[in-house]
Amino acid sequence: MKQWFKNLMSKSEERSISYAEQFLDNPIFKIVSSVAAEKGVRAFVIGGYVRDCFLGVRSGDIDIVVEGSGPAFARAVGKIVHSRVSIFETYGTAMLRYKGTEVEFVGARKESYSRESRNPLVEAGTLLDDQKRRDFTINAMAFSLNGDDYGVLVDPFGGMEDLEKGIIRTPLDPDKTFDDDPLRMLRAVRFATRLSTWEKYFNITPECFESIKRNAPRLEILTKERIVEELNKILITDHPSMGFFLMDKAGMLQYILPDLLKLKGVQMMEGRAHKENFAHTLQVLDNVAEAEKAAIAEGLLHDYEDVGNEFKETVRTSPNVWLRWAALLHDIGKPASKQFDPVAGWSFHGHEVIGSKMVPKIFKSLKMPLNEKMKYVQKLVFLHGRPQTLVTEEITDSAVRRLLFEAGNDIDDLMLLCKSDITSKNERKVEVLKSNFDLVMGKMKEVEQKDAMRNWKNPISGDYIMDLYGLPPCRILGQMKESIKEAILNGEIENSFEAADRLLRELMSADGYIPVK
Repeated sequence: MKQWFKNLMSKSEERSISYAEQFLDNPIFKIVSSVAAEKGVRAFVIGGYVRDCFLGVRSGDIDIVVEGSGPAFARAVGKIVHSRVSIFETYGTAMLRYKGTEVEFVGARKESYSRESRNPLVEAGTLLDDQKRRDFTINAMAFSLNGDDYGVLVDPFGGMEDLEKGIIRTPLDPDKTFDDDPLRMLRAVRFATRLSTWEKYFNITPECFESIKRNAPRLEILTKERIVEELNKILITDHPSMGFFLMDKAGMLQYILPDLLKLKGVQMMEGRAHKENFAHTLQVLDNVAEAEKAAIAEGLLHDYEDVGNEFKETVRTSPNVWLRWAALLHDIGKPASKQFDPVAGWSFHGHEVIGSKMVPKIFKSLKMPLNEKMKYVQKLVFLHGRPQTLVTEEITDSAVRRLLFEAGNDIDDLMLLCKSDITSKNERKVEVLKSNFDLVMGKMKEVEQKDAMRNWKNPISGDYIMDLYGLPPCRILGQMKESIKEAILNGEIENSFEAADRLLRELMSADGYIPVK
């Protein structure tokens, strides 16, 4: 146990010890304290902020629980800090922003649930009542913001000790906790995944994990939006595979992503087996997380927003959850494409095409966006095998142009995914493939500088052809544009209007067309 944590734990046993100096330096806490004294109510900062303080992380959000009306209390604080207060009547909560920090207020409450819904029946309660309804002991700790014991830790369920031991445990009976609100099962997985490091793992207690296995069918009452919110938070962790292995072990995936389960298992034919694609997929997911984190640290990745006829480029500073989805689904088409040949062995030809067609269906089933984000994932799933082909064949300018043309601004993410997809146990093979990838990247930079193929647009438009030859909309327009595109991609002409115009006139003349201008 780290000495500083030993000191904190020994202090926590003394109720008079205040953590105000270490953790309550934000002025909002003194303001809340003064409002509480004025109104004659008790207020506490609770949950993630307190937990993260003891983890050495400063949380961007603050949750305040009041033994009284949360919205009324928030309005009083809002007047002092001159901040607009958003009231959420359905949940009895309120939120304001103070110097860039979101502060949420809720009245201490008791909750009871029906089996058909995760929306609770709520009644006013004490701080202890509120702590009992919290999901885990590490999220039930609170700091007092009251004058008589300002900064004192209120930890009735031993959350601080669980935090030090790396334990995910419910304050009350886990069956009741998870039956009341099945989302807490996903949150258990999410916190175990997010808080775990190579130095220290956070484990869901055996009692809680067995309860999750028993209550997994209750996930069916949750909205897809809430499930996806938790999945996204798991995906952007440093080691997201842990979350999916836990969900699989607990029997949760069949209610969330059943297509992922079809990747499990190894089939043997004539003494030959294929790769275990479930484990491979999760290894690729972790590889992507590690590679993206390193690239972000070096400022190597960029995001692009389509603004009119241009792309607004920004340096990526946080994980791209859609890249993580692409990694998770990159081999989703393999079960449907699996074939065995006595000579060649196992193959998954065309799994990229099948997988890309499955992406919209999966997104729709989870009520995820079917916009550009889905198309981005679909594109990466479809193209993820293309660079593998490039590194095993002669790297031609034409092949690189086509890859740049199809990937557009997503080329860097695609290459990151493809390099992460190298998971062979043959270390020599991995070294060779990664070395070849470096050659492809160098060739791409060379072609890009010369031909500007990223987000390529045809130099010749249909309007130009119609105006030049006095034509109405017709099939010849598409044919000419396609011929020009192919000529540029094949390196037959340079990527410029002048070269494209010359070729257009030659092709049109051969078909008997004469310019009217």
